[in-house]
Amino acid sequence: MAIAGRIKLNLQLRNVLRNFTRDGRGMSTLTAEKVEDKISEKEENEKPVDPSPALLNYRFAYPEFLPDPNPLHRNKLREKLERKDMLARRSNIEIPEFYVGSILAVTHSDPHAPGKTNRFLGICIQRLGCGLRANFILRNVIDHLGVEVHFDLYDPTIQKIDVIRLEKRLDEELFYLRDAPPEYSTFPLDMEAEYHPEGAEVPVNEMKVPLKPTPWLQRWERMNMKGIIDCLPQVNEKRRRKAALKIHQKPWEKYDLMKMYRETIPMEEQSEIFAEVHSKLHELELHRHKMKRSRNFVKPKKSG
Repeated sequence: MAIAGRIKLNLQLRNVLRNFTRDGRGMSTLTAEKVEDKISEKEENEKPVDPSPALLNYRFAYPEFLPDPNPLHRNKLREKLERKDMLARRSNIEIPEFYVGSILAVTHSDPHAPGKTNRFLGICIQRLGCGLRANFILRNVIDHLGVEVHFDLYDPTIQKIDVIRLEKRLDEELFYLRDAPPEYSTFPLDMEAEYHPEGAEVPVNEMKVPLKPTPWLQRWERMNMKGIIDCLPQVNEKRRRKAALKIHQKPWEKYDLMKMYRETIPMEEQSEIFAEVHSKLHELELHRHKMKRSRNFVKPKKSG
């Protein structure tokens, strides 16, 4: 009898709860209309926002603000702290816009130099790294000897970075200048800066350089370098045959979507990062223009 009474009581409670939920008086205080409104509001908030062209251009002018695309090296807290340190460093020193192929002059502290500072001028042959690990390499030929200096972009010993000539080249790296004649890497140390109008597009130098006779540091005939004059006639028949077979190339990689995903940062994340630093970078740019105008202004002298 006790078991039958418990079963009857459970059935009665189940019917009461079923009627209670049918009337819309359940545990939740939201009505169906409110639930639909919240769902539609959430969908509107999740719509992708089209990034502005200014933010899209930042990925070329400030590539070091983008994190490492390798997920094994990602740490959002560290990346945020690094961006904060990078902006603080930019408030103390002007780090101008430059690209591979631009001619720069870097003044940095050197305890062994006579004036405790040293200045090196050269062409940028490589720029890579992200965050505080961003770096670049300058090359110049001094006294018939090729000299390359590796700089960390946010090194506290750097005192000044001057852009002597702002331009781009056809390739992302210019290591083939090591195997080119020295006149293509020779620049006077007292070279004067060339004027580049504000807001103008960065010119692309389409110059192609020849290579010295073999041996080379790398097999340039196998690489698709746009800034090199055809170098196949300078190699033997065996190397020409291997270059024609393209055994070093992997044509299937252009269809590898996961490889592209691992090597790039999604546009949504890029827009979010540059939206975070846009206001500070814009403020620093306005301050730089203001200081430049004040330096160019010459106070008139009183006559008589």
